[in-house]
Amino acid sequence: MTMAADSPHSFQGADARPTPRPMSTRLDWGRALSSLRKLLADKDDTIQVFEIMRALNGASTAKGYHKLLATAEGGRMAYERKEFAARLMDDAWLDSLPPGSVGAAYRGFIREAGFSADGLADVSRAGIKEVDEPHPYAWFGRRTRDIHDVWHVLSGYSRDALGEACLVAFSYAQTRGLGWALIALGAASRARKATDQPMVRAIWQGYQRGKAAHWLLGEDYERLMAEPMDAARLRLGITPANIYDAIPAELRNGAIPKAA
Repeated sequence: MTMAADSPHSFQGADARPTPRPMSTRLDWGRALSSLRKLLADKDDTIQVFEIMRALNGASTAKGYHKLLATAEGGRMAYERKEFAARLMDDAWLDSLPPGSVGAAYRGFIREAGFSADGLADVSRAGIKEVDEPHPYAWFGRRTRDIHDVWHVLSGYSRDALGEACLVAFSYAQTRGLGWALIALGAASRARKATDQPMVRAIWQGYQRGKAAHWLLGEDYERLMAEPMDAARLRLGITPANIYDAIPAELRNGAIPKAA
């Protein structure tokens, strides 16, 4: 049975899940541009990132979900609909991941900065109930949100402003979400005026790296987290971030808006 992307679906049955509300796939450029202006004015206003995503990424989220279903194990993951944020908040599980693994790098990354998967999830809600809807597109959106910091460690981009901008461009190439593209363009425009460092080239390389890599949204992240970092990057086709790495760390914040 074929259903329109914007139609409400009922998933009640054996698991007695409540009927979700429709998930919009329409573009709202006015809302997105307003939020981009706020983000450019205050790079730490992370709520605006999610406002931009909600305004522009609905269609790409729907397409990504259906692309997941077409992968070897995507159907199983979509059927199970596990919430990866819960796994990322399991300290015992994180501590069990071996040294040198993707998960060990993630563990060090979030603990050094004092971040958590729950913190990012809370910001994404910001009064928007649809984030937690029992709808497959909403679940796929949460999954994309929850692996953001895993992509930081896989890509080698830190949480400085340039690293976030590069990861935004990387994420656009991976997801085709127009919200990511808008933020990347805004960041590149700001960076071009701010410094003589090759920040725009670094952001562009982020896009190229994301485009060259395998489709990361199709990965089983519980397995991936236990994989050795070097082997994972090789398998996934993630190339070095050599332009970003060549820019001195103390110059990477510049005047680029932070993304998440």
